[in-house]
Amino acid sequence: MLLLLALLSACQATTASETAVAAAASAVVRPAIPPPTVPDSLRLTPVAPLPALPDSLRQAVRRLHAQLGPEAATLRPEVLEQGCVGYLALRRAGRISHGGIVAVADMDLPSSEARLWVLDLPEGRVLHRSHVAHGRGSGRLRARRFSNVMKSACTALGFYRTQDTYQGKHGLSRRLRGLDRGQNDNALRRYVVLHAADYASRQHLQRHGQLGYSRGCPALPPDQYRAIIRAVGEGGCLLLSGPGLQSKWLDGPAAARQLAARGWR
Repeated sequence: MLLLLALLSACQATTASETAVAAAASAVVRPAIPPPTVPDSLRLTPVAPLPALPDSLRQAVRRLHAQLGPEAATLRPEVLEQGCVGYLALRRAGRISHGGIVAVADMDLPSSEARLWVLDLPEGRVLHRSHVAHGRGSGRLRARRFSNVMKSACTALGFYRTQDTYQGKHGLSRRLRGLDRGQNDNALRRYVVLHAADYASRQHLQRHGQLGYSRGCPALPPDQYRAIIRAVGEGGCLLLSGPGLQSKWLDGPAAARQLAARGWR
């Protein structure tokens, strides 16, 4: 009897040992499963309505948005509001001289979408709608990081005054002066300009599903850049909007006074 119990105990110990060895071997042989690739989220960052904005101006922007029609369907009303308020405040301060035209880019949208609009405000028309690239330091499909720092290769948010044109390595280009201190005022020193780029073309978009990356410039499609550069003119207003945008030019009362005095011109 004692002999039988000893044999059974040895058998169970052997079985447990073999099971442990097999489990260890399985753990060693089984390949590691890589974590799933998580694509860029397409959920947009909410844009809060501007505080202290007179109701007359808010209503004027809403009417403008409706007048712009289907071409502005994906231009968020809050982003249009930012562009209009900044444009009016800058006109009142004499910081821009090319009246009636504002270019607005919603850089929170993915680069696969046409996210730049050039607007004729007095006429309530979309002159151009275009894709526009962001800097390679800002993100992939979505721009998530924005910087004014030299050599950051990031897009910098804020209001810009369009400057003169020149012939550069990308052909016709228009310089940009950043008007928001600490946020985009290194634009001239960083050579942030409007220019054409093959990585912003329809062909690149069809091949890769998104645009390529600039070094911080709002680069444009080769088949549209000339018309856009001409339309914004010299002394015009460009807004690059995105999460974290702060600007002293988002001054509702000053903008409302300008609209009452001069309209959209």
